Amino acid sequence: MKQVLIEKDAYYDSVFLMLINRDVKKIEGVIDAVVSMGTEMNITLLRDTGLADKELDGVTPNDLIIAIEGKSEEVVVEAMKAAKALMDKKNSGDEGEGYKPASLEGAIKTVPDANLVIISLPGEFATREVRKSLNNGLHVMLFSDNISVESEIELKNLAKEKGLLMMGPDCGTAIVNGKPLCFANVVRPGDIGVVAASGTGLQEVTCAIEKFGGGITQGLGTGGRDLKNVQIGGTMMLMGIEALKNDETTKVIVVLSKPPADVVAEKVIDALSKTGKPSVIHFIGLEPREQKGNLYFAGNLEEAAGMAVALSKGETYKKRTYTIDRSIVDAIIEKETSGMSGSQKYIRGLYTGGTLADEALIMFDREIGNIYSNNQSKEDFIPADPNKSIEHTIVDLGDDVYTVGRPHPMIDPSTREDRIKIEVEDEQMAVMLLDIVLGYGSHEDPAGAILDSMREAKEKFDKRGGYLSIITSITGTEGDFQSIDATKSKLESIGCIVMPSNFQASTLALEIMRKVEK
Repeated sequence: MKQVLIEKDAYYDSVFLMLINRDVKKIEGVIDAVVSMGTEMNITLLRDTGLADKELDGVTPNDLIIAIEGKSEEVVVEAMKAAKALMDKKNSGDEGEGYKPASLEGAIKTVPDANLVIISLPGEFATREVRKSLNNGLHVMLFSDNISVESEIELKNLAKEKGLLMMGPDCGTAIVNGKPLCFANVVRPGDIGVVAASGTGLQEVTCAIEKFGGGITQGLGTGGRDLKNVQIGGTMMLMGIEALKNDETTKVIVVLSKPPADVVAEKVIDALSKTGKPSVIHFIGLEPREQKGNLYFAGNLEEAAGMAVALSKGETYKKRTYTIDRSIVDAIIEKETSGMSGSQKYIRGLYTGGTLADEALIMFDREIGNIYSNNQSKEDFIPADPNKSIEHTIVDLGDDVYTVGRPHPMIDPSTREDRIKIEVEDEQMAVMLLDIVLGYGSHEDPAGAILDSMREAKEKFDKRGGYLSIITSITGTEGDFQSIDATKSKLESIGCIVMPSNFQASTLALEIMRKVEK
């Protein structure tokens, strides 16, 4: 039994709807449920899963959809009532959470000593709020995406004029004075400062610094376009470098970015050279240069962390591919490929972290070629339908196309769970490559939330006479509330291979694919 309710012009925040959706799914007798806004992506998913179809004709992104499938009509009716009751309860704020200011002005009055504001609004409304915040003397972390380049230039110029940080747009991670903001991890204090034009890149590197025995002073985000766009010109990256230069506790600087514009890259390199502090640079996708003066160039995210910690300790960094014995790697490759059928030949990377997806994509594109992705720079290899993989495909599920009207997949794992169920229908898939990101902002159990779908995928391949290799890595630390050890145990309990970093996981997946292709 299915029922679909459409409420016209009833906008709700995507995280709010995710919480409602999760509670409704827990109701006994409910087979499936979706509580979401009527974005194009959500409508496509509802139709693909068969939960709704003609009822969605004429639905717009401003319309609320509640679609429920249950074991009986009574279950569906009660679940629909429960969904409405939950929405009314959360909407009223009657949950003992205290006063919540409804405006920036109200927030400033409530917390007059605050000097930083985090803004997470639909992109069309965010620009105005950022401008108001900067004019009130507040640093800004702009989580929102779908902000125009013109608006970003205007806001960053205003921030620069006022001597304030404007981290973003689409800035998901920062650690300021030891406080993790949005998607960030619990890392020890130290003497390494990081400025990153990549959110999960900042997470991966700060977590690796922790694992290598180092600590950080600040972790500043800039937004992904800061170095890509010549007009933006690395404005926030350069301000971040200047701040770390003047910070006496920062002894080593790390800079991370997806491939920057050439002229902007040179500006960043010049600024780091002038700091006089040992500086590690990793421009993802670009070949590292030779060391020059105080500048060191890393080939991957994990290496950037290793170099920084070595410089902090006055040691020499030793390059390596794996931090586990080669014999263990060889045994894994043999085991993971031995049960595959002759038709299995493609990799599918299903990532929640854009930078981690890029690291894998660039590696596979360089070594194998012809990799499809929504993050591809080659237009011929961008899938026409973002929901359907073609041959070798690596997907960034945190991309704007997937997050309009839905929470980021690190908050709501159902986006990836839905994609796993689609991918498993392709008998030619050989390897599934995944990231698991822990920390503040992320789901309370990101591995557990998709465990059943991964187990079912493996079982489906077993029944076909094949074997699905699932390779993962965990971005997190022992201090993160989700527990890195518990997360690893869950993944390994269903036969997933858990590697020490995304770089090592991607390299292992590449070696498995090379063996499969022989």
